[in-house]
Amino acid sequence: MAVRTDLFESPDYFQLDELLSEEHLMVRKAVRDYVKKEISPIIEDYAQRAEFPTQIIKQLGDMGCFGPTVPAEYGGGGLDYISYGIMMQELERGDSGVRSTASVQGSLVMFPIHAYGSEAQKKKYLPKLASGEWLGCFGLTEPDHGSNPSGMLTNIKDAGDHVILNGAKMWISNSPFAQVAVVWAKNEAGDIVGVIVERGMEGFSTPTTHNKWSLRASATGELVFDNVKLPKENILPNVKGLKGPLSCLNKARFGIAWGTIGAAMDCYDTALRYSKERVQFGRPIGGFQLQQKKLAEMITEITKAQLMVWRLGVLMNEGRATAAQISMAKRNSCEMAANITRDARQMLGGMGITGEYSVMRHMMNLESVITYEGTHDIHLLITGMDITGFNAFT
Repeated sequence: MAVRTDLFESPDYFQLDELLSEEHLMVRKAVRDYVKKEISPIIEDYAQRAEFPTQIIKQLGDMGCFGPTVPAEYGGGGLDYISYGIMMQELERGDSGVRSTASVQGSLVMFPIHAYGSEAQKKKYLPKLASGEWLGCFGLTEPDHGSNPSGMLTNIKDAGDHVILNGAKMWISNSPFAQVAVVWAKNEAGDIVGVIVERGMEGFSTPTTHNKWSLRASATGELVFDNVKLPKENILPNVKGLKGPLSCLNKARFGIAWGTIGAAMDCYDTALRYSKERVQFGRPIGGFQLQQKKLAEMITEITKAQLMVWRLGVLMNEGRATAAQISMAKRNSCEMAANITRDARQMLGGMGITGEYSVMRHMMNLESVITYEGTHDIHLLITGMDITGFNAFT
């Protein structure tokens, strides 16, 4: 296997580093160094083989990338949301699947246990999830209910000192390797509740999803519940309704808004470097107007997205960010990154489709990222409803 040297240098056209604290810069350096050392040299090979690099679970735990905003008393990092965003940006610069592993663990598994769990649940699960000893997954999407989660069929029925869980979830990142699943189901009153399911419980299985063209180095699967007997102490006691899963998704979408900028930066950096080295018609292609147009538009869009997510991070830290603002940032960053990967692929010509460069892998990954945690069109409607007051979903 050819080892790829990671020469990445992050663009900062508007000196946005001046808006970051020393701690932010230290966090970024640590995660960037980790990605250069442990992710970049191996990720193309894992993606080509459609295999999940399981060694990253412990590595991400050791780096503090799991639940960085969770308080230190439960094993988290106790960091602010800009630090979390920076971590996700650096991880996705390496690969969207690696960032997904961290996003799911922190935002979709650790966050709801910390926000809505009992003290016993927090003490039992959070430290093991933070360290990477345990991997978690999040069960909301169903085969027939994606953008409309309120229609879910997964359900729990009271059976005395326990409940019986039945149903199925799909497109679940981390599920094939997860020890813990935070699952959303309807109780007999029709209320959506969160439950914690552990691997090994009878009737619980996690079939792997195969034949993906996207997120090939990420583990994706299903969650199947066939009369799973669940102790009542595994129900999250402090939330009912869609507020529970949607609040988790807000945290994950925030991470995506930052993360996809990392993928865009990597493609821009690759295209810029290539444009200075690739000679056609007797000179580097970076000297031609059409190539400069592509590069100039890339850095412009990256800079605009950087400014948006930095401001969103400030609002998150102050507890003032709205779900609609997070939706706008997620959608904008995903679209920006997807466009940049396509332009970068064209600039690299035939080389752009090979694993010698990261561009095509990023492009394929972003086709998933632009859809999960709320599709591109649904996020547009969230903004539309927010500004007009009219619900166009139904």
